[in-house]
Amino acid sequence: MWRQAKWDVEILTEIDNSTARGSGPEVPFTHQFKDIELEVPEELARKTEPNIPSLSELEVVRHFIRLSQMSFGVDAGMIPLGSCTMKYNPKILDALALNSEIEFLHPLQDEDTVQGLLEILYTTERWLAEIVGLDKCVFQPPAGSAGEFAGALIIRKYHLDRGEPRDEMLIPDSAHGSNFASAAMAGFKVVKIPTRGDGCVDLDALKAIASNRTAGIMLTNPNTLGIFEKDILEIAEAIHDIGGLLYYDGANLNGIMGIARPGDMGFDIVHLNLHKTFATPHGGGGPGGGVLCVRRDLIDYLPRPILVREGGKLRWDYSCGKCIGMVRAYHGNITSALRTFGYIAMLGPKGLREVAETTIINTNYFIKRVLEKPYYELPYSPEKPRKHEVVLSAKKILNDTGVSAEDISKRLLDHGVHAPTMYFPPIVDEALMIEFTESEPKREIDRFVEILHRIAEEAYRDPSKVKGSPTATSVGRLDLVKANHPKTLAPSTRYVRGEGGSR
Repeated sequence: MWRQAKWDVEILTEIDNSTARGSGPEVPFTHQFKDIELEVPEELARKTEPNIPSLSELEVVRHFIRLSQMSFGVDAGMIPLGSCTMKYNPKILDALALNSEIEFLHPLQDEDTVQGLLEILYTTERWLAEIVGLDKCVFQPPAGSAGEFAGALIIRKYHLDRGEPRDEMLIPDSAHGSNFASAAMAGFKVVKIPTRGDGCVDLDALKAIASNRTAGIMLTNPNTLGIFEKDILEIAEAIHDIGGLLYYDGANLNGIMGIARPGDMGFDIVHLNLHKTFATPHGGGGPGGGVLCVRRDLIDYLPRPILVREGGKLRWDYSCGKCIGMVRAYHGNITSALRTFGYIAMLGPKGLREVAETTIINTNYFIKRVLEKPYYELPYSPEKPRKHEVVLSAKKILNDTGVSAEDISKRLLDHGVHAPTMYFPPIVDEALMIEFTESEPKREIDRFVEILHRIAEEAYRDPSKVKGSPTATSVGRLDLVKANHPKTLAPSTRYVRGEGGSR
């Protein structure tokens, strides 16, 4: 049985500074600034000395090493989060992004002095445009959600320029939640399209709803059930016939990369998650990247700046006639783009296709193994192969034992496996959404299947044990109602020190 490290770690500012040893002398030259007076408004001036801990290097190192031991990441174990594509990030890509000749460049540095970096970025942009089958990409969106929002803004601006203030965005009921949020933030009314029994968009319902008020549709292919939308060409025709645009959520590109291209399916706008498909770090290991790509007649709407080649040199173009403006400062998360360049360069076209093929093989092998025992169910066309991910249902286990998908996910933590995505998409009861990516070897998938079967058997034998998990982690079971309340969401030392209830 796996067991996570558990340290009683104090906050650095709470450590008794008087006991610090080896902290060294005062920072050099500070005496030169002690008498300087700044004209700071009184209401902004500090009333007390800053609480900066005086600690030795050893104390600081131990503090953060202990915190890292209580953390979990893809370097430590499997993270089968569906639609998150938590693939392993090759360390050689970190070395590329942290190269000293690149690391300390400034975004306002003269373009003539960074032509090598701009050439890498331009090459990466052309590769990404080719992979998705569109004409121009921009790195500026710092995450997939920002790319979605920028794409929705482009759709709105496109129709306004044509004198067509369309106000409805069609979104399948299986779509990622950020699609609904991005469309609403861009000012659209969200119109939900139902899913057929085979797991695909209901084409008849889409045609019945589409009208001259329809600005476009936001979807991904394969969809969040891991099923390829076989009617995608008809969907594209139906939307284009009424003057709408198709937006592609790139979260699931890992299932078709090198095999099929969104642009060839009729999509007009695509966002790519560099931190998913192209092996750059997620979350706290980020930053992410939400590259946005468009067809030729939408290039003028892209957020600025974009890279252009003029007179044999590359430069950032800030001209903004029709563009939607900037969606963040400067040029985007360049270190993510550098990692993407290295990833594509190492794999090449054949390797990128093999990524998708391996992902598909991993998923369908898992489905065959996990359904060998009658615990979990595969809703929506169980006979159909899946692509990059699969959504299982734990409804039978819940009905028979009272153990929910959440309980199963918590129990997985006791086996040193990160929980999959739970309760999504909402069209599947007790959903467990699982994605291995191409990174996971067969033995890890076999182990995951065995753990899922063991937990199911445990649910029938002793449901209280599953419902009381996790017990082997540094943090025990949280009260989710309390944990999600605004008063307890705010960071507080009381909860770190265990004074606020469950740790």
